[in-house]
Amino acid sequence: MPPNGLSRLSLNQETIKQWSLPELAEGCAKAGVPGVGLWRAPVQEYGVERAARLMRDAGLTVTSLCRGGFLTGVGAADRAAALADNRRAVDEAAALGTATLVLVSGGLPPGSRDLHAARERVADALAELAPYAAERGVRLAIEPLHPMFASDRCVVSTLSQALDLAERFPADRVGVVVDTYHLWWDDRVADGIARAGERIAAFQLADWITPLPAGVLLGRGQLGDGTVDFRRFHALVDAAGYTGPIEVEIFNEALWSRDGTEVLAEVADRYITHVLPS
Repeated sequence: MPPNGLSRLSLNQETIKQWSLPELAEGCAKAGVPGVGLWRAPVQEYGVERAARLMRDAGLTVTSLCRGGFLTGVGAADRAAALADNRRAVDEAAALGTATLVLVSGGLPPGSRDLHAARERVADALAELAPYAAERGVRLAIEPLHPMFASDRCVVSTLSQALDLAERFPADRVGVVVDTYHLWWDDRVADGIARAGERIAAFQLADWITPLPAGVLLGRGQLGDGTVDFRRFHALVDAAGYTGPIEVEIFNEALWSRDGTEVLAEVADRYITHVLPS
């Protein structure tokens, strides 16, 4: 049984990127962290079936796979390639034993300014991918990203926009991701979480700290170092009926430069201190 209130905690692989998959499995098992979120590139490099066996043997649950998506391309060849890659991602998720494939929708195509059309292409792709994923026991989880990523990475910027897409499909096929880093600023997020209800497929944590680094992507903060009210988010997702894993996903070069065991111990301590009800 995980110690000290860690029963729902999951460590996203990118939080301790310096660890290999075997180090991740061993470190989480030793620390009593029961879940891991995995990323496709290192899993592919290690071998999908081999990675699945490694996590099972360590007694760990794979809580999510990142990432599918990038579905906003215009040309027929680009869209066919994106759909094929997403089907491979679904297959990988199924092999790893996770029911959650996180989707980052993709940014605007070169030269385009039409956000609405880009979101509709995401919807068209979901219509093709959702049945394929459902047959394999995988739910597609749309992740809204902070608006600063709308042009190049994700045209879905709010939970409301993610739900507008997801609600075109059955809840067990297409859900949404609630990520504190991307949503903390939105004064309508409480309503969105309540609306999401059973569609919440993943709950991810990272803090918002400023100034943002160049490129902004690696600007996520350790829990408690920034401005996010984690207890409020925890209460909101619980009230919406979500009882699944709580995944810490931090992209931060300072964390990557430290000893992984030390970082994991700090994550667990910050999770207990800043996330769990006091």
